[in-house]
Amino acid sequence: MSIYHSGIGMTSQRTRVRMIDRLRRQKIVDEVVLTAMNSVPRHIFVEEVLASRAYDDVALPINFGQTISSPFIVARMSELLRAGSNLGKILEIGTGCGYQTAILAQLAHEVYSIERIGPLLTRTRTRLRKLRLNNVRLKHADGLLGLPEVAPFDGIILTGATTHVPSTLLAQLAVGGRMVIPKGSQEQYLCVFERNAQGYVETILDEVRFVPILSGVIKD
Repeated sequence: MSIYHSGIGMTSQRTRVRMIDRLRRQKIVDEVVLTAMNSVPRHIFVEEVLASRAYDDVALPINFGQTISSPFIVARMSELLRAGSNLGKILEIGTGCGYQTAILAQLAHEVYSIERIGPLLTRTRTRLRKLRLNNVRLKHADGLLGLPEVAPFDGIILTGATTHVPSTLLAQLAVGGRMVIPKGSQEQYLCVFERNAQGYVETILDEVRFVPILSGVIKD
């Protein structure tokens, strides 16, 4: 699946290619992830006044107290989730502006994404609809509860930090599946949980900084 979206100046395809070159220098090696990052126009997921910074390696505000993660973090988490294998059914907790969702749509057969902030999801739903991502399903709900009616998932990704690993989400991970999660409070680290027949194996990786994942639902 490929998305083509042209632009001018700082939103041009050339600018996106420079981002991919930088990701390679930052040791992102999964070419499938890099192709997805190149195909998705990040500038349409940020506020118009910030479009000139869309391909900088920084997190940017998207309103409602949320942020769009830096291109490196999006690529890193996608690479960890994929682990060199094709992805079937994925669950994303925290749709946000939809950029990570759009990347996952290039990498997986099905993407289910949950967002707790209603007005944010309404804007994101409109944006993703314009990209004609037919394999994405969005839901306004408490993401920490997951989607047990659709489980199990081959991969689960959290786009916000939590101080503990939700057992509800671990239970919805398929055997052989992986969950990528920023964990911690003052100090946060990317963690990967892999489920096997005996249980779960945790790997602690990069230090990161994310807004927290919260429970509950905001309607308006």
